[in-house]
Amino acid sequence: MLGWEYPPFNSGGLGIACQGLATALAKQGTEIIFVLPRRFPVASKYFRFRFASVGTPLKSGYTTWRGKSDPNYTGELFRQVRQYAQTITNILETEDFDLIHAHDWLTYPAGIRAKEFSGKKLVTHVHATEFDRGGGHVNQMIYEEEKNGLQKADQVMAVSNYTRQLVIKHYGVPEGKVRVLHNGINPEEFITTQTFSTGLNSLKKAGYKIVLFAGRLTLQKGPEYFLYAAKEVLRDSPKTIFVMAGDGEMLGQMMNLTASLKMSNNVIFPGFLRGKELSDAFAQSDLLVMPSVSEPFGIVPLEAMAYGTPVIVSKQSGVSEVVSHVFKVDFWDIDEMAEQILSILKYKALKETMSLNGKRQSLSCSWDKTARQCLSYYQSL
Repeated sequence: MLGWEYPPFNSGGLGIACQGLATALAKQGTEIIFVLPRRFPVASKYFRFRFASVGTPLKSGYTTWRGKSDPNYTGELFRQVRQYAQTITNILETEDFDLIHAHDWLTYPAGIRAKEFSGKKLVTHVHATEFDRGGGHVNQMIYEEEKNGLQKADQVMAVSNYTRQLVIKHYGVPEGKVRVLHNGINPEEFITTQTFSTGLNSLKKAGYKIVLFAGRLTLQKGPEYFLYAAKEVLRDSPKTIFVMAGDGEMLGQMMNLTASLKMSNNVIFPGFLRGKELSDAFAQSDLLVMPSVSEPFGIVPLEAMAYGTPVIVSKQSGVSEVVSHVFKVDFWDIDEMAEQILSILKYKALKETMSLNGKRQSLSCSWDKTARQCLSYYQSL
């Protein structure tokens, strides 16, 4: 299994998904050799790690250069992707394996190299496409890497039917080669202790409602629509705090937009949250909003629902295929989004119903279930 990042050295959901799937597969008896491009101080009691070379690779949050015209960063990223494909030979010569599973385009060249070297079958796993990340502005170099990896794979796994259709439409991959494999969560990790230490606790005690956004502040995630909806909500519910948890190239832009909308007293930018800080944010928020413009899946809503937090997701998200006890809205429909937020904040019975049913539904979306389906796809090869 070829990855680019792994928790806690991850910049987004890619590493989380790799960890969840690999661990669940290993628990079900699959021997996993998890390969990273360069050495990280990571470990797992369920499988072995191998490192193609030494040093630390660039984070997979390569969207940080989008719009900044930084050819040095872009060139270095591609150099490291190519280096991964070259240095993986060191591992291929010393390991015995039955199948190659490559996560996202950053690992596709290495996966192709492994296939050519070993003659084994290659599965390429699509967590996002350049059409998701680019918001219509496709980087041709990344697109070509994606296309090559998908076409040379023996099987393609897409994190949603939404992503599957993008792969078939834009990459020339036959329908029969693309399988859907939804992401999941580990239900045992989502136990609310109610021992909160964040500043949100003080706000809750002061009578404020908390509305959460958790994700990269990038075009794909639609953070500006969250803020425009917030402006509408504050007209009717002024004692509401909007938390934009995340980092990304649009952070400064979102801070400026908050100021221009005169909402600085009602919007908090805590940065990228993980671990207990993120858990507390989920548990203390009255609801979470994921207004993504194009979201292949989106694990964050499942995590929030597991804490009993009501959720609003964009209809342009893969997770909307597997959850029903949520509100769904077009990312661009600010008025409808604001109405949905106000409804959850205002009507206690609605909030409690969404909380109870959402939690039950999210806990059924487990990585163990995903791993069983993944194994059936492996066996079909």
